[in-house]
Amino acid sequence: MMNEDWQGKRYWLVGASAGLGAALAHKISSAGAEVIVSARSEGKLAELVDALPGKASYQAMDVQDIDSIRAAVTAVGDVDGIVYLAGAYWPFGAKAWEADHATAMIDVNLTGLVRVLGEVVPGMVAKDAGHIVITSSLTAFRGLPRSIGYTASKAGTMSLAECMYADLRKTGVKVQVINPGFIKTQLTEKNDFKMPFLMEPEAAAQEVFEHMNSDRFKKSFPFAFSMLFRIAQFLPDSLYYRIFG
Repeated sequence: MMNEDWQGKRYWLVGASAGLGAALAHKISSAGAEVIVSARSEGKLAELVDALPGKASYQAMDVQDIDSIRAAVTAVGDVDGIVYLAGAYWPFGAKAWEADHATAMIDVNLTGLVRVLGEVVPGMVAKDAGHIVITSSLTAFRGLPRSIGYTASKAGTMSLAECMYADLRKTGVKVQVINPGFIKTQLTEKNDFKMPFLMEPEAAAQEVFEHMNSDRFKKSFPFAFSMLFRIAQFLPDSLYYRIFG
């Protein structure tokens, strides 16, 4: 059952040319909302827009470039909701530090989010209406091996969402965060290890869409896998790093 009334709404999905973002665009479009999708790849965006069932458009944008973001915000205009899905990922650890990749992950996953929200949130606060959905990760709950850059960026993302929720929870601006596990995308194809509970993008999009239709702030999924990460927060360091280090 849907709590959100999607008819006539405008939702902007940032980082939605493929994977979870594209699958979620289909869910929101099918529900009756107008969808605007953004990413760097104009070709993929055009293909996605053509495939969506409802009113849709795209705006190419680079979340690492504030001028690109500001131009996109102007072009997109007023929106009822924004979903930040842009992500960068390379797996490596401190013993083989990849400086450029570490910086890029922080810049896309966290700083890019801050750049985009800085151009969108003030308007929503001013009109006391809006819906903000932030993509974090199960990795955000605690440090992991071979996850320099990515886990730090997602921990920052979760913290930012929590701070925003604390500020806005009694206003007309709805803030939510999602913490997915492994989703079958171009990013996870880089992993050379077994990924438990690997989800297809369509299944993950259904989880996100259901969360967007709820009044809950935070959703971690898949549920069984997420319990491992949430329980791990409470383990003493000596035991946690014996298991995960």
